[in-house]
This record gives sequence, C-alpha cells and structure tokens, in this order.
Amino acid sequence: MDTEHRSNFLRTQIQNDLNAGIVDRVVTRFPPEPNGYLHIGHAKSITVNFGLAEQFGGVCNLRFDDTNPEKESQRFIDAIKSDVSWLGYQWDGDVRYASSYFQQFYEWAVHLIESEKAYVCDLSADEAREYRGTLTTAGRDSPYRNRPIEENLRLFESMRAGEMEEGACVLRAKIDMASPNINLRDPTLYRIRKVAHHQTGDDWVIYPTYDFAHGQEDAIEGISHSICTLEFEDHKPLYDWFIENLPVPSRPRQFEFARLNVNFTVTSKRKLKLLVDSGVVSGWDDPRMPTIAGMRRRGYTPTALRHFCEEVGTSRSDGVVDVAMLESAVRNDLNRQAPRAMAVLNPLALELTNLDDAEILQIPNHPADEIMGKREVRLSPRIWIDREDFRQEANKKFKRLVLGKRVRLRGAYVIEAERCELDDQGEVIKVYASIVPQTLGGDPDDGVKAKGVIHWVDAETGVEAEIRSYDRLFTVEDPSRADNFDDVINPHSLLVTRGIVEMGLASVQPETRFQFEREGYFVADRYDHAAGAPVYNRVIGLRDTWTSHE
Repeated sequence: MDTEHRSNFLRTQIQNDLNAGIVDRVVTRFPPEPNGYLHIGHAKSITVNFGLAEQFGGVCNLRFDDTNPEKESQRFIDAIKSDVSWLGYQWDGDVRYASSYFQQFYEWAVHLIESEKAYVCDLSADEAREYRGTLTTAGRDSPYRNRPIEENLRLFESMRAGEMEEGACVLRAKIDMASPNINLRDPTLYRIRKVAHHQTGDDWVIYPTYDFAHGQEDAIEGISHSICTLEFEDHKPLYDWFIENLPVPSRPRQFEFARLNVNFTVTSKRKLKLLVDSGVVSGWDDPRMPTIAGMRRRGYTPTALRHFCEEVGTSRSDGVVDVAMLESAVRNDLNRQAPRAMAVLNPLALELTNLDDAEILQIPNHPADEIMGKREVRLSPRIWIDREDFRQEANKKFKRLVLGKRVRLRGAYVIEAERCELDDQGEVIKVYASIVPQTLGGDPDDGVKAKGVIHWVDAETGVEAEIRSYDRLFTVEDPSRADNFDDVINPHSLLVTRGIVEMGLASVQPETRFQFEREGYFVADRYDHAAGAPVYNRVIGLRDTWTSHE
C-alpha cells in the first residue's frame, strides 16, 4: 500500500496495547450491513480498519452484519466485496457473516434467560416506546419483566418455532429501565421476522438485533480492537454489558472515531436510496453519487481516495471536510499517472491549405514522465479544433486562433488562420489555415512566435465519442437539510454531448483514464465504453471552478 501512515489516537492506543501485552496480535474488522452501496464515509472506515491491521502486521476481517434480511441482498454483498478489493485491501480468510453465528446467538440468548437477564415482552412497539421513557425521564418496567425463567424459555422457543406472529413479542435484556443511557433500558435482543434470509434461507423466523449480535461477533472472531464511529459511543456500555454477561471466547474492546462528513454530499443510505428510487440518478453507481462504486465509475482512483482519507486524519472531533479536498486529491493523482491525449468536445472543422499529405507525429504521452513514452498521432489536411479556440476577431487577451494570427497545434506545427466559411446564420462552419514550415515539434529556436497552443484531432482517423460531463450533484453545502432534493439538485450535474477523440482512445479498456489536453481528466466508462463506440466520463476539471462561484 502506498499511503503514508499519519499518527493518530487509534495508532497510539494499539501501540500501547501491544507494548503492555494487552494484545499480542492486532485483529480488526470492517462490518458493513448489506443494505446499500458503500459511500465515502465507509471508505474512511475501510482505510482505518484495514490500515491499522496493515500497519501493525495484523489482519482485518470483512464481515457482513446481516441481521435484517428485509433490507439486505446478495447484490449489495457483491458490490461491497468489489469496493473493498478495488480500494486495494484484502480481508483475512473467507468473508464472514453474522448469520453464520445465528445458532450461537440463540444459545447465548437462552443463557441470558436462564441467568434471569432476559425476558420475553408482549408490549407492542408503541407501548414499549412509551414505557422506555425519554432523555429526561426514566423508563418504567414492563409488566412482563418478571416472568419466570421457565415461561420465558417456553415463549422464546415458541418464537423460534414460528408459532407467534410478527410483532407479538420480543426478547429483551433485563438491565436498568432507569439508566440515563437509553440504550441500557432493557434493549431488544430478538424480534420475529418471517422473512427469508439471503444466507440462511427459511431456517430462522427470529433475528437478533445489531446491538446484540455485534459485540458477540467480535468476540467469536477474536477481534482485538473493535473500531466504529462516534454515533455508537452511547452503545458502548451495552456492548460491554453483553461481553461481561455472556460466556464469550474473547473480550474485544470498542473504540470510536469521528465519521467522515463531506460538504455538498449526503451519506445517509436512506437519502441515497431516495435519489436512486426517484430517478434523480441512474443507480447506486451513478458517477455523481458519493458511493465508492459511483466514484470508481466517475474515474476517481483508489490511490486518491486512500490518500484523502489519510489526509483528513482520524480523531474524535466531528467536523465537515470540504469536498474540494477530495477533488484536489483526485486531480493531483491523475496529474501524475494519467497519460495525455487529445479530444475535441465542441468540434469545428479546419483545413490546412498547404499540407499536401498526412504526416505521422510522435507526441509524448506525459510531459513529465518519459517512461510513458510517445504515441503516434496522424495529422492530415483536415482536422478538428474546438469551436471556442477560434475567433474572427479578438483582443490581445485571446491566446488562441484568430484570422491573420498564429497558434501552435499541440505537438505539431504553428498555423496561421487565413479565412473562414460561414453558414446562412453567420456561424463559422469551417476555418482555413496554413502551416508555418520548419515549426514541427515546437523547437524554441525556430524563431516563430505563436499566441498560444490549441489541441486538435485528425478528421480522417478521429472517432466520435459520447462525452458525459459530470459535476457536483448538489448546489448547497449541506443538502441533507433540504426539505426537497429538487430544490438543491444541480441542473448541470450531467451534460451529454458528442465529441471527437484520437483514434487510439476508441479501443482502450474500460476504466482507462486520460487527461484530455486543456479539457480535464476523463475515464472510459466502466460499463458502456466499447471498442468503436467510446464513452468517456469527465472525472474532474483541470482546476477547481467552484471556489470562485461560492
């Protein structure tokens, strides 16, 4: 892994635990729920958990906390596995599932009943909410709290056997209804859900809650450091209560860090699903989505994402990171690794009047990396230039092609515009220019001055491509506060046009990235790009164009 590790409180904690002999091997885990695609916040959690294991020579498990089959699917499991691998991490051994431990959870629930630390409760959901109390008022004991052990065992077995309807009852821990921590007010351990599970099929009709399953999963797997985000801090006493009151094989400890919040972004799975279901985006992996799959399809690199997550740091202080920091990480990484190419996104025909035959030019693939070599580019008498690069008349500030003036074609000759052809509406439809001999390749000693450099594509060999220009999906820094997403959606977040690209760009593999000279960074679409029918997504512009707008 090429990301440099920075010091933080978690690394200090683990090093101290190793030095004190509290642990002899670091074992972490990344435990997503398979009910949606992973987003930028999950990328941070992945880099933390896998990165810590990597730094200290330990291992990290990939485990799916699949205790809610109504919202989970194999599709999400496959997408999450792909995301973790794409980011460059490898989990230890086989993928793990909470559902693999369902029988053990059931037996531990029976253990709690036999220890008089759990009971079957018949309160409805609304009644249980009323009995629970509030942040300022204590809860009240359920009228079923003191059921005899034998009755609880019989009722729990009846729940397990499918003899009760959904909502008829739940199994609750018996802790403290007066606790100032609401999570300790007799939390639910099991509920009835007569839903087939994507891993266990119809084997179970009762499912453990996340709070009951999570710590025990860590204990079964021998997790040394259970690392989660700060919203689980209030659940830590419950996590510890289960560990202390069950015959678990190990005693993991939970540590919390601040989640990653990025402006101009939403990371709520519910709201991301709303964007998908409402058709605002084309799917979970739409390149405008903050999902890892979306960012991958957009053309972001795993190196840039890991670097960004490391740079924002790991602390216990909540805050909001400027999305420009992420965009800068992507831009900087692509500047180093993306080969250059030429594409004309707003084509205007240009004829070179004194170029008799086509020439084959050798143009460097990267101005600062000779290892990338050179590519052959054909220059024929007919080429395409960008319409924005030509004016019939212009002031001195315009550094492109003007009638009677000179510019250099990137990697080729200096040319001088002679005349242009107009349509019936007075729009320029073709430019005629001549090459200036002895200026091929931009020799600084050729003595010829040019106002600027413009890109171009050969008309005879250039290939038409679909160009998808992506921008930020939202126009406000905190879209999660909007009453209606329609009010804050950027209407220019996607613009689809047709452009002309170099011949070689039509046959590259999907997910190949380039810097289109003077246009930005682009990637061959992961799914829709095909040889002879190229589709390119704009990853990001050459510079930040949002700062001046804000």
